[in-house]
Amino acid sequence: MKKAFLFGALALAGVIALPATSALAKKAAGAVAALDTDDDGTVDLKEINKSATDLFTRLEKDADGTVDFKEMKGRVSKKDFKTADPDNDGTLSKDEFLTMVSVMFKDADPDNDGTLDAKEFASKKGKALLRVTR
Repeated sequence: MKKAFLFGALALAGVIALPATSALAKKAAGAVAALDTDDDGTVDLKEINKSATDLFTRLEKDADGTVDFKEMKGRVSKKDFKTADPDNDGTLSKDEFLTMVSVMFKDADPDNDGTLDAKEFASKKGKALLRVTR
């Protein structure tokens, strides 16, 4: 019993890396490697916008210049989609989509240094950002 408690406490404190944590860390590091076009070990908004623009183009199947909630394929909640749609037309233009991505980027950057590293991508907000950029 004491060993299990100690192990759990150490794992929570981050002293012992659990397999799921290391898998998440690898995924986050892979995201940085894929998005980091200037090879500085971090991802800035310009790099995120490039990837988000590519995704927008892939999702926008009907050639109307917008994506609707269905085309987003579950990448954002209905609430977040509605928030990102200020004109309430049920679609996001590329500008509206990139504005949403920009807000998500800022939310995923708690140290406000204008870049994201693997640790920040591993956060809940970082993972949400990855869903709309890859």
